Amino acid sequence: MIFVTVGTHEQQFNRLIEYVDHWTQGLEEEVIIQTGVSTYKPQNCTWSQFYKQQEVYDLIEAARIVITHGGASSYMDVLQRGKIPIVVPRLREFKEHVNNHQLEFSRVYKKLYNSIILVENIEQLGDCIENYNEITTELNNSIMSNNAEFCEAFIKIVDDLFK
Repeated sequence: MIFVTVGTHEQQFNRLIEYVDHWTQGLEEEVIIQTGVSTYKPQNCTWSQFYKQQEVYDLIEAARIVITHGGASSYMDVLQRGKIPIVVPRLREFKEHVNNHQLEFSRVYKKLYNSIILVENIEQLGDCIENYNEITTELNNSIMSNNAEFCEAFIKIVDDLFK
């Protein structure tokens, strides 16, 4: 199964949804899309505007491939579940966001950690899906959460305050 999420931003992301919907026409693999406020309604995929957070986590877990917008928390959710996301940043020129920070941040993240498949040209998305297994062999999929270390350090600070 392929899961596509565009997050909860208040601007449409029709470009991604329409591309995936057309690309998957005739595909036997199930594709599920969270469309957000986008106006394009997929014809070839299962979709909903929004899913509850736990449903999103479950869909990420179940998916073979996760395609996400360039919101850092969205692709961090994928990485923390041991999967490498395909990231398609929202762009200002298509009125998908107020600026291009998703593209800029995703470029830096890709350069620093090499753990995402960054799609800057939507026409390359199909190739990334088709060659996902080969592409991911060259990427870092060992991103770990620092939550446990943070909590331990925080507990120590609080404990020290009461000594």
